[in-house]
Amino acid sequence: MDGKGYFVEPTVLVNTKDNMRVVQEEIFGPVVTAIPFDDPEELMPRANGTVYGLAAGIWTKDISKAHRVASALRAGTVWINCYNIFDAAFAFWWLQAVGMGP
Repeated sequence: MDGKGYFVEPTVLVNTKDNMRVVQEEIFGPVVTAIPFDDPEELMPRANGTVYGLAAGIWTKDISKAHRVASALRAGTVWINCYNIFDAAFAFWWLQAVGMGP
């Protein structure tokens, strides 16, 4: 890209393998790896096969399936049919839940 600094254009990486660094680690760029699958049941071990479990996103028409997959993922946050959307009230709810809120 033109201009000062270092930039990465939005990128989709294909033909990646589960053991590749770009799949195992978050690279903090506008980059996504696209890895095809045949059976949703094969996704959980693959998705949980990393030391990082910061966030996950699930896109589907089948909300029941999304909830089953989300409950099997080891991730701090799991979004369904959206990504990086937070409820501003969540922090207050969580503080109350752990006995630290008003």
